[in-house]
Amino acid sequence: MGRNQLLLNEMAEHGADSEAPQRRVGMNKEQQNGTFADPASLSERKQKDREERLSLVLWKRPRITLQYFFLETLIDLKEWTIKLWQRRGMVLSILLLLACLTLAYYTEGTHQKYVQYLEKKSMWCAYWVGLGILSSVGLGTGLHTFLLYLGPHIASVTLAAYECNSVNFPEPPYPEKIICPDEEGLEAGAISLWTIISKVRLEACMWGAGTAIGELPPYFMARAARMSGAEPDDEDYEEFEEMLEHTQSAQDFASRAKLAVQNMVQKVGFFGILACASIPNPLFDLAGITCGHFLVPFWTFFGATLIGKAIVKMHIQKLFVIITFSKHIVEQMVSLIGAIPGVGSLLQKPFSHYLEAQRAKLHHKAGEAAPASENWLSWVFEKVVLIMVCYFICSIVNSMAQSYAKRIQQRKYSEEKIK
Repeated sequence: MGRNQLLLNEMAEHGADSEAPQRRVGMNKEQQNGTFADPASLSERKQKDREERLSLVLWKRPRITLQYFFLETLIDLKEWTIKLWQRRGMVLSILLLLACLTLAYYTEGTHQKYVQYLEKKSMWCAYWVGLGILSSVGLGTGLHTFLLYLGPHIASVTLAAYECNSVNFPEPPYPEKIICPDEEGLEAGAISLWTIISKVRLEACMWGAGTAIGELPPYFMARAARMSGAEPDDEDYEEFEEMLEHTQSAQDFASRAKLAVQNMVQKVGFFGILACASIPNPLFDLAGITCGHFLVPFWTFFGATLIGKAIVKMHIQKLFVIITFSKHIVEQMVSLIGAIPGVGSLLQKPFSHYLEAQRAKLHHKAGEAAPASENWLSWVFEKVVLIMVCYFICSIVNSMAQSYAKRIQQRKYSEEKIK
C-alpha cells in the first residue's frame, strides 16, 4: 500500500513538471499574439496610435478626415435613434406637448399676448443657453461665446445706459437694437452698477446655466467608465487616471494645479465644486471627470456647478465688463491710447469715431435715415467672430474623425485579444 502511494506521488510530480513547460509555451504564444504584451511596448503602441489620431485634421489629411467624420456621424445618429426608441414614451409625451403648444400658438384669442410674451422670452433664454453650452462643451474646444456675444452685449447696454441715462430701452427693437427712450431719463450720474446688472441679469444667468449644462459630458463619461469598468474612451480621462497613479511624482505647475483641483473636489465635495465653478477655471473639466470617477451624486455636482457658474461667476464677469465699459473708464482708455508715442493719434481716431457712431445710433429715431456706421473696428470684430466660428466647426469635424479612428484602433485590439 505504501509502495503504491509512492508511485502515485511520483506520477503526480512528473505530470506537474510536464505541464509547466506547456503552460510556459502557451503563455509565450499568447504574448506573441499580443494578449499579454509587454507594458512598455503596449504603452509605446498606444502613444503611437494617439499621435496617429491627432494627425487627423482637415489641414493635413482632409479626405480621410471628412470620411471618418461622416462615418462617425452615422454611428452617432444610429446610437441616438436607438436611445430615443428605448425612451419612446418620453419622446411621445414631448411630441404631444409640442402639438398642444403649436395649437395654442396658431389659435386666435385673448391668450395670444401671453403666448407672444412666452415665445419672446423662451427664444431669448434658449439663445443664451445654447451659446453657453457651445462655450463649455467639448472638453476645452468650445466656442468662446462670452467674448464674442455676451461680453459685447453687456458692454453695449452699459454704454447705452450711461448715454441715455436710462435702461428702459423701447421693445422692440431691443434687444436686437438699442435706442434711447423718448421720455426723459434719470438725472445725469443716476445710473448705478446695480441698474445695469439688473438689466442684463436674465441673459447672463441663462448663459451661465448653459455653461453648467455643457460641463455634464465629462461627468457622465467618467461615471459610466467607472461603473462599467471598461477602458476609458476619452484621452482626458486616460490622462486623469495616469495622474491618479502618479500623484506623488507630479513636479510641474500644471500637474500640481490639476491635483489641487482633484483633491479639493474629492475632499470638500459640494463646496469644493462650488468654489471651482465660481471662478474662471480652465481646469473645471477635470472637476467634472473627478466627480464622475468618484461617483459624486448628480445633483451634488450639477447643483454646485449651476450655482457657481450661473450666479456667482456670472456676476463677477458682469461686474468686470460693466466697470470696464463705464463712461469715465472708456474716456480714460481712449485718452491713454492717444498718449502712446508715435502712433497714439492714429489709433485714437478710429476708437473715437466708433464711440461717436455708437452714440449716434442710440439717438436714432424710427423713420429717420440710419447714420453711416462703416468702421474698421467693427469690420475686424466681425471677421474675428467668423474665423473663430469656422475654427470651432473644424475642431468638431476633427474631433469626430479622431473618435472614429479610435474605434478602428480599439477594434484591432479586440481582434488581437481574441486570437
